[in-house]
Amino acid sequence: MTDPLNELKGEILKDPALILDDPEVMRALLLSDDEAKGGNVVDLRGAFVTRLEERLNKLEDTHRTVIAAAYENLAGTNQIHRAILALLDAETFDDFLQAMKMDVANILAVDVIHLCLESDKADGGKAIGPDGPLKETVIALPLNGVSAYITGGRNRATRQVTLRTASEAKAAVFGPSNTVQSEAILRLDLGPNNPQGLVAFGSSDPNRFAADQGTELLAFFAQTLERILRRWVT
Repeated sequence: MTDPLNELKGEILKDPALILDDPEVMRALLLSDDEAKGGNVVDLRGAFVTRLEERLNKLEDTHRTVIAAAYENLAGTNQIHRAILALLDAETFDDFLQAMKMDVANILAVDVIHLCLESDKADGGKAIGPDGPLKETVIALPLNGVSAYITGGRNRATRQVTLRTASEAKAAVFGPSNTVQSEAILRLDLGPNNPQGLVAFGSSDPNRFAADQGTELLAFFAQTLERILRRWVT
C-alpha cells in the first residue's frame, strides 16, 4: 500500500515552488515552527518574513493602482482622439457645430457643449449660431466676457482649462434652463484680429469635472479647436 506521506513528500521534492509560492502554506509552516520553539525564543527570521510580506502586499496594491491609472489615461486619450477626428471631418462651420453638439458630446460623455465668442454687438448669453437647431450652440459674450466667466470677475490669470463645480453665472454660457452641475471651460485664443472665445462642457453630474482632475488632454483638445476654428471665425 502506498504511503500518502511519501507521495506528498515526493510531489514537494519534484516541485518545491508548490510550497514556496503559497503564502498561506508558508505562513502555517512558520507558525508551527514558532510553536515548536516555545515562547522564550524570538524568531527574527519570522519577523523579517512578515515584514517582507507586508511590503509585498503594499507593492501589489501600488502596482494595481498604477495599472488602473494607466488604463484610465489611455481611455481618456482615445476619447480625445476620437473627438478631434470627428471635428476634423467637418467641411463647413455648420458641420463643425453639429459634430461638436452631437458626436463630441457623446464621445466625451457630457450633456451640453457651447462655443462662446466675445462680441461688441450682442448682449451676453444671446444665441448667435446659425438659424435652426444649431443656433443655441454658439453663445455671445460681452467684450472681456471670457476672462470674466473663467475667473468669476476676480483679478487673476485665466488658465487654458478650468474644471469646477458649475459657476453661479452658468446661465450666461449654458442658458437659463440648464441642469449643469459641473463644467469644463476651455479658453480659446483665436488670434489677435479675431474674437476671443471659450468652449464650455456642461454635465448634470456634479462629480464629472473637478479642480483636482488632470487637464493635459483637454488642453491639447483646446489647442486643436483653436486651429480648426481659425478657418471660420473672423
